[in-house]
Amino acid sequence: MPSMKELVQGVDTIWVIVAAVLVFFMQAGFALLEAGSTRMKNAGHIAGKQILSFAIVTVVFWICGFGIAFGTGNNFMGTSGWFMHVEASKIDQVFSSLSFSDVPIGAKFLFEVVFAGVSLAIMWGGLAERAKLAVYFLFGIVFSAFIYPVVGHWVWGGGWLGSVGMQDFAGSTVVHLVGGTAALVGAILLGPRLGKYNKDGSSNTIYGHNQVYSVLGVIILWLGWFGFNPGSTLGLDKSFFAYVAYTTNLAAAAGAIGALVTAWIVLGKPDITYMLNGVLAALVAITASCAFVHPWAALVIGGLAGIFMVFSVQLFDKVFRIDDPIGAFSVHGVAGIWGTLSTGFFAAPDLVNKVGVGKAGLFYGGGFHQLWVQFYGVAIAFGFVFVTSFIAMYLIKITVGLRVPKEEELIGLDIAEHGTSGYPEQLPSDYSFAKRLQA
Repeated sequence: MPSMKELVQGVDTIWVIVAAVLVFFMQAGFALLEAGSTRMKNAGHIAGKQILSFAIVTVVFWICGFGIAFGTGNNFMGTSGWFMHVEASKIDQVFSSLSFSDVPIGAKFLFEVVFAGVSLAIMWGGLAERAKLAVYFLFGIVFSAFIYPVVGHWVWGGGWLGSVGMQDFAGSTVVHLVGGTAALVGAILLGPRLGKYNKDGSSNTIYGHNQVYSVLGVIILWLGWFGFNPGSTLGLDKSFFAYVAYTTNLAAAAGAIGALVTAWIVLGKPDITYMLNGVLAALVAITASCAFVHPWAALVIGGLAGIFMVFSVQLFDKVFRIDDPIGAFSVHGVAGIWGTLSTGFFAAPDLVNKVGVGKAGLFYGGGFHQLWVQFYGVAIAFGFVFVTSFIAMYLIKITVGLRVPKEEELIGLDIAEHGTSGYPEQLPSDYSFAKRLQA
């Protein structure tokens, strides 16, 4: 008969694997959301690169990313545990940052690699409809091997931000701000899609080809978040995971309403796209604070995230003229910043004691200490990702190039990059131009 400890470990392991599967299923959500929010001529390419992206991050994270993020090392990065080649008796020593959970190291790796996969998936949104396929390989390797793992180590792996008490329970900064910032860099270096801006600087709306796909994508992502945030307990932990799921759902609902109403007021119409992004912005924001805040605060955090997202999308499009096709930085970057800062205001003492990270927020008598920690953690993470992503992508730009030629962008990446179409029935009977591009 197994002991009680073995039974608890087994149940915890099942939960972590289920949570990891839910997070992995978010890749399907990204595929539908991004393909539906862009044009038909690029749909197959955009959906298909989710498979390539996750394959790259899985291999690279196994080689070195997991060790850099969670291996024992210094305040900057882990220096052990590469290839996960560790003696069984030394696993808790090498991966001490994850030793709070008794689940096997394989389950921990699976849970963490799907997080890395989400962050990389976020990044590609800023490059949609105009980036070369080679960029996915080259930048995907750099991102998975160094950029994401280093920030992960700072906060979760025993690095310097974790040691000063930065509160980021499931990754508003580590996953979402990191991916969103890289997306912003990509959008800047690539430049806008053809036809996005007029000579006078005014913006043209480029509509997605299937809003139903986008809705289904968001529903899948919302579902996946029930693994993303609650699964970060890495165990059942006396059902605390259920509380995390509770605050997560409240925030998402508030984000949908806040964004839709705001878009209605600002744009004059209750735009469905903004409502969808409002859900995601709220989920991004509550990801840092889900374990630290009371339900009323989760509603406030989610609702404000939806509102901020609407104004952010308008700002980057109309004022800065940065073409971010699915609003990756507004949804994941801006909302990630707000979500991380929010614990500095709303972190409740009883929950802070439960989690054991940082101090209570300003509104609970904790003063400005936690807000300051959250602020400089966000600022330095943003700066690090922006600079390293810019260097990596600029080097790619001056060597192999970032952007497809004009004629390939016009005909669409499905044909130009892959020689087939996501909707072959929609092709004209004579598409010899496309065939010449393949030659």
